[in-house]
Amino acid sequence: MTADRKEIVLDGSSLTIDAVYEVACGYAKVSLSPDARSRMSRTQAVVAGIVERGDVVYGVTTGFGKLSEIAIPPDRLAELQVNLVRSHAAGVGPFLPMREVRAMMLLRANVLAKGYSGARPELVDLLSAMLNERLHPPIHEQGSVGASGDLAPLAALGLSLIGEGQLSHDGSGLGDAAELLRAHGLAPLTLGPKEGITLINGTQAHTAIAALAIHDAMTLWRTAHVAGAMSLEALLGTPVAFDSRIHDARGQSGQSKSAELLRELVAGSELRESHRYGDPRVQDAYCLRCMPQVHGPVLDALEWISGIVSREINAATDNPLVFENGETLSGGNFHGQAVGMALDLLAIVLTNLATIAERRIDRLVHPDFNQGLPAFLSPEAGVNSGFMMAQVSAAALASECKVLSHPATVDTIPTDGNREDVVPMSMGAAWKARRVMENVRYVLAIELMCAAQGLDCRLPLTPGRKLIDAHAGVRKIIPRLTADRVLTPDIEALSKAIAERAFVGGVS
Repeated sequence: MTADRKEIVLDGSSLTIDAVYEVACGYAKVSLSPDARSRMSRTQAVVAGIVERGDVVYGVTTGFGKLSEIAIPPDRLAELQVNLVRSHAAGVGPFLPMREVRAMMLLRANVLAKGYSGARPELVDLLSAMLNERLHPPIHEQGSVGASGDLAPLAALGLSLIGEGQLSHDGSGLGDAAELLRAHGLAPLTLGPKEGITLINGTQAHTAIAALAIHDAMTLWRTAHVAGAMSLEALLGTPVAFDSRIHDARGQSGQSKSAELLRELVAGSELRESHRYGDPRVQDAYCLRCMPQVHGPVLDALEWISGIVSREINAATDNPLVFENGETLSGGNFHGQAVGMALDLLAIVLTNLATIAERRIDRLVHPDFNQGLPAFLSPEAGVNSGFMMAQVSAAALASECKVLSHPATVDTIPTDGNREDVVPMSMGAAWKARRVMENVRYVLAIELMCAAQGLDCRLPLTPGRKLIDAHAGVRKIIPRLTADRVLTPDIEALSKAIAERAFVGGVS
């Protein structure tokens, strides 16, 4: 740990998507605000009073779900909470990436800090310390339907807090949770009343994925404009379709912003001037001409999704909720429909970025449509195949995105003895959206690779000033194709660079 690392102070209400990213990916430090600590202590005292009086309150002195009618004897309340965590850790499949686990831990700490859970501040302290020490439990990505919360993923997190199961230190392999906690000066928790259900009730697994995804999606949106503008220039397309008067006449916000970015990117283009007059083409194909009309609605959707996720990361999603006046209210804030639907929409709109980019790739390599560029952008087509298979890979990726765009949240299977009879399947929506995002990043990497080759073929004429920089950025990572070579490393390298915001083109 470094002394100057940024610190995120949790208060349950002011966490931002950018702050989630800073903790999950930038390892910013985490702590609990004094006001949140006091608030948590006050509602924890409410829970303690319930136990002392022997009141019947769901999840405190009763069983859970279908078993909520069963009263639990006072001498078995501690056993109740531990058994809940153990029994609900039933996830399967691949492990979530470390950054998503970190985001989930942060969000769970923040919802506890909100003060409606009736949990001790010590729970947030331990979660914060684990984040600061880079201790992460293995969390399976499958097994949650997103109602009553992400029970299986959050139970796996809860196990590590009580010193059961495993932990990794900075992704360096798995070890015994209790031993790793102690090795870093931390002690496992002994759960108090309600603290087991408090740890597992909520939407923090799929919302963690959503928070990181929407952050990364904005990078893809900006990169799509850079790649699309490079393709337009290489194909000797016209920017007339981006004229502000066209988009003002329609009045769609995202469309107007998209057109503005495209105008900025192609400004100062020698390639444009080379065919401004005498070009027999009246207008370009849709994948070039209609970029604002396709990219723009994606931005509108991303802004809506961002709003949903921003509210959810500061939402009270426990059940029952504990109020400082002594009341406890049972409800359904753990239900993941809101973020699940947002994740379904995210997959859909990102798929549209992939499909239009793939069409631009096809035009770049297709000798019948690429305005005199070499067939498949190969300097010696025939002996060499050039980027023929790169377009095939892009087509495969775009097609998979379409399959993954089927909404998860329109499905429901009753669970918990039919008590939880309408569930959102939001965790499925989350990992689908993540897979779509990875595919889109690859498709844009392929477009950047092909568009840069096309611009090389147009030299000495140059594209817009910002695109000159983008082209140079591609060439810093991969060389021009002069003879056939294995393209996978090139695509992987460009995809990594996209993830690191190398091609946002000075646009914001």
